[in-house]
Amino acid sequence: MKQLSFFAILALLLSSCNSNAAQHQDSVVSDTVKVQNNEPHEITLLFAGDLMQHGVQFKAALAAGGGTHYDYEEVFRYVKDEISAADVAIGNFETTTAGGTPTTYPQFNAPDEYLYACRDAGFDILYTANNHSCDKASKGITRTIQMCDSIGVPHIGTYVDQSERDREYPYILEKNGFRIALLCYTYGTNGIPVPKPHIVNQIDTVQIRKDIQKAKSQNVDCIIAGVHWGEEHALQPNAGQKRLADWMFKNGVDHIIGGHPHVVEPAEVREDGDGNKHLLVYSLGNYVSNMSKPNNDGGMMVKMTLTKTGDEIGATLKDCGYSLTWVSRPQVSGHKNYRIYPASVPMSMLNAAEKSRFNTTLTTERNLFEKYNKGISEYEITWKER
Repeated sequence: MKQLSFFAILALLLSSCNSNAAQHQDSVVSDTVKVQNNEPHEITLLFAGDLMQHGVQFKAALAAGGGTHYDYEEVFRYVKDEISAADVAIGNFETTTAGGTPTTYPQFNAPDEYLYACRDAGFDILYTANNHSCDKASKGITRTIQMCDSIGVPHIGTYVDQSERDREYPYILEKNGFRIALLCYTYGTNGIPVPKPHIVNQIDTVQIRKDIQKAKSQNVDCIIAGVHWGEEHALQPNAGQKRLADWMFKNGVDHIIGGHPHVVEPAEVREDGDGNKHLLVYSLGNYVSNMSKPNNDGGMMVKMTLTKTGDEIGATLKDCGYSLTWVSRPQVSGHKNYRIYPASVPMSMLNAAEKSRFNTTLTTERNLFEKYNKGISEYEITWKER
């Protein structure tokens, strides 16, 4: 597990990569909270979906006046407060930062400013194991890791070599007196072989079982797995997702947060024989992308609150909920950049085309959730026009 001093040293060494980006004021890696015996305390975790970066997105982010500076402030403006309000916010960084000229689908390479923007929006941790992890081969994996390290944002799921994985995985989040093991896996890498000696965590139940056992040996309060799985554009989980979820819960994972289908899929809270509650989210959908097929412009944030007493080992799921989001694209809105809007966006902010897309997507999601969601309900973000 990295320590704060390690991030600080890396930030100094690599500051030339990000001369205009401020360091986190608080670290999610360690904290100095001292918990009194038998004192109840909580932690809130927020999860967001796929942070995509297509070519038209980074072109839209080009700053006025030419040059190669990219500005993403507008993208996260209306959800930043919600992301930042959580004790820890986690997103799926579904691109690379390999340096040089940005590239789009099918092999993504985002500008460095996009990574900075994710950090500045409030994301404390990024999942990096997904089907685009190997898009830029060895350089893409290595430099994405280096860039995350340089700005103090832990990456989970990709590693420069086995020794780094052995040292840093499972990732142990220490915050508010909690020790939480975070796992991350992907179904594959679009047929691109993982370049040796790098590691991209893939769905392998033999390895996952070993990782779960290692996590348990480190006196963690709970284990949360991020899984890149399922079928693109499918509004329902497939049989493979259901089997893997059942297997993970049986083997000791407490909560599962899924992604990859680029649309939202149902969520549920399960209760085991001991009365413990376990959150399962099959897909958070896209958080931001240029994908325009039906429902690709919708996503959600899921927030969960864990509680425990004193320094006892073990965390309880106190509550959880989802908040729907929608992406307004310049092609539809006429604005310069993309915007992630919460479901509470005033309709006066949207033009006729936006309203139509917004209503269609959210109606589909709400109908789906009303029928299939179990034990988790929608919460609304209080609208604030920043």
